[in-house]
Amino acid sequence: MIVRRAAQQRGHFDHGWIQSAHSFSFADYHDPEHMGFRSLRVINEDHIAPGQGFATHPHRDMEILTWVLSGAIAHQDSMGHRAISGPGEIQAMSAGTGMAHSEYNANAGQPLHLLQIWILPHEQGLPPRYQQRRCQAALLHNRLFLLAAPPNQASLVDIHQNARVWVSHLDAEHQLEHALEPGRGAWIQVTRGAITLNQTRLERGDGAAVTDEERLQMTALDESELLLFDLL
Repeated sequence: MIVRRAAQQRGHFDHGWIQSAHSFSFADYHDPEHMGFRSLRVINEDHIAPGQGFATHPHRDMEILTWVLSGAIAHQDSMGHRAISGPGEIQAMSAGTGMAHSEYNANAGQPLHLLQIWILPHEQGLPPRYQQRRCQAALLHNRLFLLAAPPNQASLVDIHQNARVWVSHLDAEHQLEHALEPGRGAWIQVTRGAITLNQTRLERGDGAAVTDEERLQMTALDESELLLFDLL
């Protein structure tokens, strides 16, 4: 079964310095029908004005991924990390027992467009950790590339959950397949272009919850980017 979550159905907020679309309940947006999907708790698509961002704030017991779509983000945290990342780079933060960080648009003249992703960890009270990695564009081209997974699974970054996050840049008409093991589900998020997921059309900003499907067939209708979350 595939259930589409259309881009316009998300919770939309305009705070001036940030425009945000929430796929699931987050902060002041509460939708009891959309509290997350399996261990995937948050997908926020944010547009942040030049020089603006989130002041230092705390997190704990959450796996937080930041995927930049355009622009650059400046990160600083209580463990001493300072970093700037752009498209093709993934930031992974295991908040664990607790940490604080700030995130700002690193450019004074260009908006920042990103996805903020939260995944529930498999246990609480883990040591906090920060990773930042770059992936070559060729590795994403017309194939699924493993961005995040449990340790020792050849992913770009590690997460403390039995989940795998894949990304792909697809040429128009290119097709991919992904098999789901018994008992697992998937969430697909389209960040650019349009695809068909089995028989369901998904456009930019759309997501889809997948349950009780053995195989996913993804065909790009235009030049597209998608993220695939394979979840227990």
